[in-house]
Amino acid sequence: MNFKQEAQCFSNTLKSKIVREFRVPESVSEANYKGELVVLFEVDREGNFVLTYIDATYPELKEEIKRIFETLPVIAPATYNSRPINMQFRMPVRIPLDFSGDALSEPGIEIVDTSREQPNAAPQEAPEVFKEYDQIKSLAFEHPRATSQINIPLSHELYSRFEDEVNRVGTNFHSASKPFLFAEVQPYYNFEEEIEALQKPAETWIGRKLWNEHLFTFQVDDYWFSVDFALDMQVGKDIDSRLDVTYNNTRAAIFQGGLGKNFNFYSVVYENQGRFADYFNEYAESIRPGSEGAAIIPGRGIAKSFMGQAYDYPVAEGYLSFSPGKFFNLQFGHGKNFIGDGYRSLLLSDVASPYPFFKLNTSFWKIKYTNTWMSLRDVRPEVTGEDSYRTKFMANHYLSYNVTKRLNLGFFESVMWENDNNRGFDLNYLNPVIFYRAIEFSTGAQAGNAVIGLTGKYKWSDQVLTYGQWLIDEFSSTDVFGGEGSWKNKHGFQIGTKYFNAFNIQDLYLQLEYNQVRPYTYSHNTITLNYGHTNQSMAHLWGANFREIIGIARYKKGRYYGHVKAIFGERGFDYFENGDYYGGNIYRSEEDRPLETGVRIGQGNNTDSFYAETEFGYIVNPATNLKFFGSFIYRNFDPEVNTSLNSDATTYWFNVGLRTDIFNWYFDL
Repeated sequence: MNFKQEAQCFSNTLKSKIVREFRVPESVSEANYKGELVVLFEVDREGNFVLTYIDATYPELKEEIKRIFETLPVIAPATYNSRPINMQFRMPVRIPLDFSGDALSEPGIEIVDTSREQPNAAPQEAPEVFKEYDQIKSLAFEHPRATSQINIPLSHELYSRFEDEVNRVGTNFHSASKPFLFAEVQPYYNFEEEIEALQKPAETWIGRKLWNEHLFTFQVDDYWFSVDFALDMQVGKDIDSRLDVTYNNTRAAIFQGGLGKNFNFYSVVYENQGRFADYFNEYAESIRPGSEGAAIIPGRGIAKSFMGQAYDYPVAEGYLSFSPGKFFNLQFGHGKNFIGDGYRSLLLSDVASPYPFFKLNTSFWKIKYTNTWMSLRDVRPEVTGEDSYRTKFMANHYLSYNVTKRLNLGFFESVMWENDNNRGFDLNYLNPVIFYRAIEFSTGAQAGNAVIGLTGKYKWSDQVLTYGQWLIDEFSSTDVFGGEGSWKNKHGFQIGTKYFNAFNIQDLYLQLEYNQVRPYTYSHNTITLNYGHTNQSMAHLWGANFREIIGIARYKKGRYYGHVKAIFGERGFDYFENGDYYGGNIYRSEEDRPLETGVRIGQGNNTDSFYAETEFGYIVNPATNLKFFGSFIYRNFDPEVNTSLNSDATTYWFNVGLRTDIFNWYFDL
């Protein structure tokens, strides 16, 4: 019997049994009721029929359906790639039923198949007598998120799994504007197959939820949602620290789903307590807010003191995602964005705390155009008043163009302006196609801080590509191209390469990247107009006045994964907090500079740094990306002069933990 015949046999046999055995309750018959009840059920991996939902006007109708389903036998479950899977079904039953006719010709039951098309679970053509109705429909596409308008979480390890697929020569995919939508990547990388391939045998409900599935899912024809409990439970030791242990204790609730095919929502709420290695704690406290809080945990948010030596830092992220047509996606939410193909971005990165944003993505032909408007905060004591933070806004747009099947070029513009003199959100910047620099001049030279940038990517083969960025913060051709050594020569660049399936070893990923940013880049003489948010950079983690080289190796096999990362850097710091400004701290005013010319990278308190990190782990649940891992961080920080701001330090930090990996942690300060 072929697959189509098997599906028809299942449909006809189940309908026949229900029509034969269904007994209309007396109360329903006396009321001369005419209507419909809807039954949602599944056949699980063990072949059991499981009722999940019944919608009926009369409770007696629900009980009658339950009675019939209790008599159903265990059957052979559906399979996908030779693995048993759950199949969910929707079955409307119309009342009254005419029991005088043949069971298989009775049109009182409509059983509808909406399964994703699989080799042995394909939608079937209805028998001739059912042509006016749909046939049995399975609701068992088990991973609706995989084709949704939901963002793929910004996790370097997660993105490395499919980067080779979306970057093959000839693909018209735009890889710099992140996060990606699941629906964007699905044509190149099948998330459903990946999750199914990693399924573990699980006999119990607890086993399935732990190893393979979301905690709770609900799905009907027009909408679905899932609920998950996320964790980041780490314990470690900074060898030379005065603290006994380091730890992070995160519990989170994730709620996501969709209404129809084009509208999705996502929300995650974190409750966190933790303390970290000494260098990380010291940095977190050095950027503490002015009005309240003991620290700002980099990349997360404002923290208060917890038990004297730790921090409590709640975080919330979420967004609505809507695609009104083939070419557009709109998002409104609270989270992060990233522009670039590298580990770092000099344009817009995910190293700062989450922020409110509205984003418009337009994709057509060989073009993807991303417009993002953001509301940011300056939380320093010198700019806050009456315990309220200073509001500023950022608007940027990024145009990505696939010139050929190998070459991509991108153009970036951004402007920062503040909420001063009741200016509020300047409507000049709402136009998604404006030239921001021209608008800046039209609203006043000091009204905003604009930067521009270029990106590029060239695919040498399906395995190797080269990428880069160039950022300009001063749009003065004399200083940029002819003013070597001028403080106005404010720019940075990135060059990198990626090697997928390196040396023909499947899933071995290698990356080499160089970044440098000249002093005073991202800063401004109106200090609130710096390129930052909550005392963190919106671009590179280190601010400005640095150069670095990064090497990364990643490998994954089945549920096991690992990576090794090394970063060599040269940086220039200030000697005193209120002394001469040498261009590294983007939150200081350019007016405090000691030099007009002769400005170079590493000036000031020259510091060499080396950071190495290795992590190995096991993916506990591929549906939620829950991982068990162990890691080791080595950091050597060697300034030319020890100061109250920076001093010589070496760190050996071990960690082990259980983490739901849905955002990037950056410990390479």
